[in-house]
Amino acid sequence: MKIVFALFLAIFFVALAVNSGIANESGGESDAVEASVDTGETAEEEEKSVPFEVVEYRNFFGIDGRLLVWIVSQLHLMFAAFVLAVPLFVVIIEMIGAKTNQIKFDNLAYELTKLLSTAFATTAALGGLLAFALYGCYPGFMRYMTDVFHPYMYVYALCFFGEVFFLYAYYYSWNLLNKGMGKWVHIFLGVMLNVFGTTLMMLANSWATFMMAPAGIDMKTGAILSRSAAFFNFLWMPVNIHRIIANVAFGGFVVGAYAAVKFMGAKTEEDKAHYDWMGYIGNFIGLAAFIPLPFAGYYLGREIYSASPVMGNIMMGGAFSWTFIIQAILIGMLFVGGNYYLWNGMGRIKGAERYTPYIKYINIVIFFCFAVWLTPHNLPLSGEERALIGEQYHPFSKFFGVMAAKNAVVNLLILSTFFSFLLYKRANKGETKPFKSHGNTARVTMIITVGLTVMYLIWYAMGLKGQDLDAAVKPYLSPLLKCITIQIIALIGALFLTFANKGKLAQTLLFVVTVSISVVYFWYYGFVVMEKANMVLRFLSVTQVSIVISTLIVNTVIDVFLFKDAKEVGGIQWGKIPNRAQYALLLLCVAIVTLMGLMGFIRSGLRMNWHIYGYMQDKSAGAFTPSIAYMGWVVSLIVFLFLFMVAAVFWLAGLAGKKKSV
Repeated sequence: MKIVFALFLAIFFVALAVNSGIANESGGESDAVEASVDTGETAEEEEKSVPFEVVEYRNFFGIDGRLLVWIVSQLHLMFAAFVLAVPLFVVIIEMIGAKTNQIKFDNLAYELTKLLSTAFATTAALGGLLAFALYGCYPGFMRYMTDVFHPYMYVYALCFFGEVFFLYAYYYSWNLLNKGMGKWVHIFLGVMLNVFGTTLMMLANSWATFMMAPAGIDMKTGAILSRSAAFFNFLWMPVNIHRIIANVAFGGFVVGAYAAVKFMGAKTEEDKAHYDWMGYIGNFIGLAAFIPLPFAGYYLGREIYSASPVMGNIMMGGAFSWTFIIQAILIGMLFVGGNYYLWNGMGRIKGAERYTPYIKYINIVIFFCFAVWLTPHNLPLSGEERALIGEQYHPFSKFFGVMAAKNAVVNLLILSTFFSFLLYKRANKGETKPFKSHGNTARVTMIITVGLTVMYLIWYAMGLKGQDLDAAVKPYLSPLLKCITIQIIALIGALFLTFANKGKLAQTLLFVVTVSISVVYFWYYGFVVMEKANMVLRFLSVTQVSIVISTLIVNTVIDVFLFKDAKEVGGIQWGKIPNRAQYALLLLCVAIVTLMGLMGFIRSGLRMNWHIYGYMQDKSAGAFTPSIAYMGWVVSLIVFLFLFMVAAVFWLAGLAGKKKSV
């Protein structure tokens, strides 16, 4: 060691001496040549100096900026969807536990919140990365967006702090505020977490929808005329509604997949029972939110078409039409997988054998709907194939490829899945109690439910009647008004039948009337209006949706009171579900993540080569609409990255401690 230290000192002093000599030499020489060097260096610096220019686009170490922003923003959106959705149903689960004094609900809510705390940090990190990517790769565009939205950006930052504060207050005060009034104070913290989280999402949505449907600016000069108009732009609310419902479905299926993995790795019967129950809750939340999602999607699509017919035509009839075939496959997988899980779950319920024969019929209906929904209008045919057929479209399948058929089958698909839910819910129930035995609360609830749905249908019918349409087209609205009238009569009839203790008959009446109108008749009438009054098709679709929703709402309330306090015919054997049902939960997770990635591409891709549609064009090298194959690779990469990251996040959350027993 002494020798090494001595060598180190020697080298150090030699180096110091050499440097000093060089410095002295440099100093001596510098005096001699100072004037000439100064003159030369100044000239050289002036020659090298380049005036500052505003850069509009940059790449990221050779990676196209658009691709980088695409991947980072989609990953951020997926994690954001999870941390937004989970608190929504965690608070409800905790409230159920507090109301019923069942500790298993409280433990489940706490376990899900533990996942949330870890995922939130990842979401925030991805959000920061996205901001850096946007400002780094698109400085010109972001400068304009900052000019338009800068007051809201401060609000966004404040909401972010609010969400962080209430998240950690909610998580860390769980044991402290666990009894009496403290529990409701804790639930209040959870509600505030949701308020800040939802506000945060709506703020960010205004920026994304402004890019699709700009408002409040001069479309020629870009001058800002009204910031509030830019914020409350035409597509803001449709996207808010669609995203909230989609996020809940997304969160539910991700939780279901987490439970499935835990179930298959569980070593004890107690753990299997716990994660079986958690998987059921996740699937229930996912499917319950997924049922109204096509309606919200249709509403958003219709509003996109209204905001820009060009964008609407591109979406439904242009390059993006094939992406909707992929979307149909994914949605069909979600419905099939969700129903398959429910049917497997019925195997662990004693008494469910009574309803097993219905499953095969539901199965046939779902696969028929699935097949019709994914059938494209025009097929990629060769010249020879087209010559053999004699036209561009297949003579038979072309009837299944248009909106009239697709609207009919998606409504039938939703009604079938809802019917599966009803069978599952009553699988363990035996003899029901008379409706009268539930008292005035049940009567008032039924009257309010039917009253609100009838009032909505009347309000919609009046709006339909007041439509300013061409005299030749307006008569085609009359059948829609008659169908609404029939549905109102059926709803009132169902109310009286329920009061007369014939709840099952009331539900059957509503199912029969709704299927006859919304599926059978509107399927036929859709082709009529497509041929003779295409403008009416959009009103027909909304009428179809309104009638189906009214049936779902009223039938749900009838079912609640029909089986309230009903005698149980056998217990549910949690943990006795086969592993194939867990694979269905994993499939649902992969399908919803892929669907989220695909729809993110479609929503942003509809702007094509526009940053802000109709005003600011994207002139970067990456401003092109990618091919289906390219899109598929990128979305697959995003799905892989998200699943890998979320698995790592859940693994880290599991290190924090073991779950409490139910």
